Amino acid sequence: MNKRIIPCLDIKGGRVVKGTRFLDLRDLLDPQEAAVNYASQSADELVFYDITASTEKRGFDAELFSKVASSVTLPLTVGGAIASLEDIERALTLGAAKVSINTGAINDPSFIAQAAKRFGSEKIMLAIDARLVDGGYCIFRGGGSINTGIDAVDWVKKGEVDGAGETVINSIDADGVKGGYDLPMLEAILAAVNIPIIASGGAGKKEDFLKLFTELPDISAALAASVFHYNEVKIDELRSFLAANGIQVS
Repeated sequence: MNKRIIPCLDIKGGRVVKGTRFLDLRDLLDPQEAAVNYASQSADELVFYDITASTEKRGFDAELFSKVASSVTLPLTVGGAIASLEDIERALTLGAAKVSINTGAINDPSFIAQAAKRFGSEKIMLAIDARLVDGGYCIFRGGGSINTGIDAVDWVKKGEVDGAGETVINSIDADGVKGGYDLPMLEAILAAVNIPIIASGGAGKKEDFLKLFTELPDISAALAASVFHYNEVKIDELRSFLAANGIQVS
């Protein structure tokens, strides 16, 4: 199965931002310009996360997302305060191919099942922000600041049963550190479920993507942000590098 390369646009105040382990956010890019740039580099998909929507108790920035969606033909996933069936319908109407559900599922454990039944599993992505705590992987909320006490492996298993079509695993410990993906966490979740898993957090060079797909060949996609935003890795060059090293890309 072809591996996907997915840039992530973390949005705050109408701009693309990035921090380290969810802290110290820095203003980096215009979202629309970034989307067009990544499309020109042959990204497979694009993720638009309105990262403060949940904590600010508002919906995702629909106007900005609509502008980004109208600028590219890439499949787009939108996340940020997706908490109702109406939120999903609005996102899909604005051009999203999928929605990413995180806090909405924590607040209402039946939400994934409702969403999958209404819109189809292929439209529903379960997103988790997790880190290692006392030998296990726990899900955090509130921008990575609040430990929910929910076991990450069990949560993804529930998401699969409820009908999530895929899941993105955001490692808080690896986020923005550029030391490579959190392979132990990903391996633990891979062993428990069969839905496609997108790895997120930790990419710092082309070799990190190669190590991810080589050591965990069942990983479906690699999501990354700062390594692309700072032009440390260009997506078209990454795809050529992976293909030259035996990784099947589209």
